[in-house]
Amino acid sequence: MNNKIIITAVLTLIVGVAAGYLLAPTKEITSQTPVEQAASEEKKPLFYRNPMNPNVTSSTPAKDQMGMDYIPVYADGGAGSDMPAGTVTIDPVTEQNMGVRTAIAERKTLSRTIRSVGRIAFNEERVTRLHPKVEGWVEKLFIDKTGERVKKDTMLLSIYSPQLMATEEEYLLALNNAETLKESPFKDIREGAASLMRSARERLELFDVPTHQIEELERTRKVKKNLHIHSPFDGVIMKIGAREGQRITPQTELYMIADLSKIWTIVDLYEDDMPWVRVGDMAEMKVSGVPGKTFTGKVTYIYPYLEAKTRTVKIRLEFDNHDFELKPEMFANVTVKASKKIDAVVIPSEAIIRTGAREQVFVRHGAGKFEPRIVTVGISADGETQIIDGVKAGEEVVASSQFLIDSESKLREATAKMLEASESKPEMKMDMTGHDMTTPDHDMDHNMDHGSMNHGEMNHDTMNHSQGDAP
Repeated sequence: MNNKIIITAVLTLIVGVAAGYLLAPTKEITSQTPVEQAASEEKKPLFYRNPMNPNVTSSTPAKDQMGMDYIPVYADGGAGSDMPAGTVTIDPVTEQNMGVRTAIAERKTLSRTIRSVGRIAFNEERVTRLHPKVEGWVEKLFIDKTGERVKKDTMLLSIYSPQLMATEEEYLLALNNAETLKESPFKDIREGAASLMRSARERLELFDVPTHQIEELERTRKVKKNLHIHSPFDGVIMKIGAREGQRITPQTELYMIADLSKIWTIVDLYEDDMPWVRVGDMAEMKVSGVPGKTFTGKVTYIYPYLEAKTRTVKIRLEFDNHDFELKPEMFANVTVKASKKIDAVVIPSEAIIRTGAREQVFVRHGAGKFEPRIVTVGISADGETQIIDGVKAGEEVVASSQFLIDSESKLREATAKMLEASESKPEMKMDMTGHDMTTPDHDMDHNMDHGSMNHGEMNHDTMNHSQGDAP
């Protein structure tokens, strides 16, 4: 009996407690703070877009044909209302999976080392072509082989010229006459004889008669049959244009002599290297014909025109070649150490997205926000590029995976422009019956222009109303 009373009492207690809870007024319990609630309200999506086709949208959460959830689109593109259009926000996990790498824009001094190939050539300032100034015949060749090295004033050949012999005779007559009349009491006679002698001597000199032959003529007072032609400087015989017994005229090239103690190297530079090179810059050269040796020279001239076929500009380097190891027409590997230095804000060259019409980078703002920014670029060197405008020193730019961010940024920017257009024309948001155009039923209408969309929806809704009003 006692047990029944106890059981009855326990059951009565349980029923009473349950009834109290059921009859008590309900109260909503939330774990969100007022700040979190405000944030959640601010982040309420405007609509949802198809993950595979951004043109397909919905005003409510939905799934596509593959079962993928539509992506929410917020008023600020998910980046913050104070950020420019196109700003992308990426959570840390996605950022890591994408392999996003950033770099700090730095202010530093840019310099450049230019590497190219060159061709060794004659020093055109040290090449001579010997032509006689009188007609005659070659009597004797003293240097008769190309490639021979000669010293200055080396006798090259002798020629016989009747014209030259007549000039020598005139000089001897003028010389004897001047000596005879030098004691004349008449000043005009003395000066006239001396002037005639000087004119005859100058004529011999203009015919390139060597000084030693003129002195020998004055000493012996005998006409010399042969005129000797000498080398004007130390060099190498590159060409012989006449042989013994050959008749020669002023058009005949007797010898071509080149001084190879200093040679030129012609180097082709691309257009982007042109701003760096200046006359006087030092250069190093290596040739396969002289392994293990580096030749040091400098830039002596920059040609003022561009080669049309190669789109390159030529520069001229000069090198010492006292050992004659460097030979014309050799190919060489050249390194030009540009002296020009620029103090500039630089970023890695790979951080720049080049579209052809503009250059763009992505600047990182904490919490995974990436802002697209148009920049003006300058010169590049060693994988770094000067930024003239658009990025300041200390800002962080994306150096890898920026193309993935760029595709999302363009989508965000397009969405933002679409929202601005819809806000500027609110009457276009509703059709003639007041239905929301952003519902899944109207997804295909986003691919139509406004005029055709309104006209099509008007007919469709009118038809629906007509069907609905029919008994």
